[in-house]
Amino acid sequence: MDDNRRWQKLAAEFLGTAFLVFVGVGSVPATLIVNGDAPFTMADLGMISLAFGTIVVVTVYVFGYISGNHINPAVTLGLAVAGKFPWRQVPEYVAAQLLGAVVGAFTIVGVLGMRASEVGLGVASYSSETPWYQAFFAEFVGTFLLVFAVFGVIYRKAAPGWAGLAIGFVVFAAIIPVAPTTGASINPARTTGPMLVQQILGGEVAWEQWPVYVGAELLAGVLAALTFALIAHTTNDKTGLKETLAKEDGERTR
Repeated sequence: MDDNRRWQKLAAEFLGTAFLVFVGVGSVPATLIVNGDAPFTMADLGMISLAFGTIVVVTVYVFGYISGNHINPAVTLGLAVAGKFPWRQVPEYVAAQLLGAVVGAFTIVGVLGMRASEVGLGVASYSSETPWYQAFFAEFVGTFLLVFAVFGVIYRKAAPGWAGLAIGFVVFAAIIPVAPTTGASINPARTTGPMLVQQILGGEVAWEQWPVYVGAELLAGVLAALTFALIAHTTNDKTGLKETLAKEDGERTR
């Protein structure tokens, strides 16, 4: 069977998430350091969004055929709920993603120095003037859009070859309206990794906001998967689900 081993898949998830955090999240402190005392502008937001979108495109084409390039626990959970990913592999995928996010955040500091931590390390947060339910809704909407798009482009009827660009573009697009409220994490690993590293480095971290982010993102991943199945799936998709479950049973013996 021409299939990658489990450790290879986990390594791909680890590296893919590390790349995402280093380039995407790292673009935030890089922008603040370059700007100095200059005000943050829409152009800055656009460049940060482009950094996230571009690295997602790259990781899809580099790691997609190895692990599926989830690099996001909300995607992994959504795929499991939809029957497209084995539940028993969810914990190890999420663990690889979280570890990758931590390493990616440390790499930001290694490249930019402690100044990156001093300007916040790109940790996603919302202001005290923003109600928690508004932040929850913002992260929910952004993550829902992302995961729904992922399901759309990997669907068996979707045009082949466009998944990387489509997912990268939706990340770019979703960040622009969501970022002013929450920083547009839309990824529990991206939320958690930089927060842990910032805490380790002695920075200030609003841990009370963590459940708002992660709860909204995981819920959005599940509901996006169910919603896509509701409006797109046909009776023929039951065959695909049976094949997935059969493959899971087969992998238990490996």
